[in-house]
Amino acid sequence: MFAWFSRDSDSTSAGLQKMRAEFGQMLDAGRHVFDTAANAFLGGTDLDVIRQDLFTTDKRINRAEQQIRREIVVHASVHGATEFPACLVLMSVVKDAERVGDYAKNIFDLAELAPHPPAGEHKDRLVALKDDISRIMATCREIFDSQEDERATELIREAQKMEDLCDKEVRGLIRKAGELEMAPTYVLAYRYFKRVISHVRNITSSVVQPVHKLDFPEKPSSKKPSDDQQEQSADN
Repeated sequence: MFAWFSRDSDSTSAGLQKMRAEFGQMLDAGRHVFDTAANAFLGGTDLDVIRQDLFTTDKRINRAEQQIRREIVVHASVHGATEFPACLVLMSVVKDAERVGDYAKNIFDLAELAPHPPAGEHKDRLVALKDDISRIMATCREIFDSQEDERATELIREAQKMEDLCDKEVRGLIRKAGELEMAPTYVLAYRYFKRVISHVRNITSSVVQPVHKLDFPEKPSSKKPSDDQQEQSADN
């Protein structure tokens, strides 16, 4: 879908490449704030030391979203209907990139509000999940640059499995809510982690999905999914 970024046209190249660079910076900043917030929640980080960096970076993400939106409007106005579908896609994924920063702030809030950092097997699971999320965020950035359909499809399916894992952990924690002091905190952590995964998946889906299917990738299957198969919204 983003093949438009790769076109080498004297009349459009400069503007498109500028938006591409700005969006890539949003993805990098999103991964940074997620890693920072998640590490703070999981323990071992001085919250006062990282607070300013986290919130300053999130503000930079917000400004980048606003700037790209302005540039999209100008670009679509100048170049007309042929660029409109791709402009819609970019408008959608910049919101996904911005939302990563918001969920990072939610995770940081947990670090401040939780009675103590995660511990034991629950910490081990969350650390492993955090590492996987950071990894797929880096992969998403690479796929955005390379526009590799096969890698995008693989990442989407991996992200869906990670989302399912978050749901499974939440169900188990709810059943143990009366037995585990930190259960509510862990539930929120898995929900916030899942939302970050979902937004990364949405961004990646822009490589392989048409405009009307953004946010609705098919569930993993042993067969190549068809357009008519049931779709799953990232907001579930």
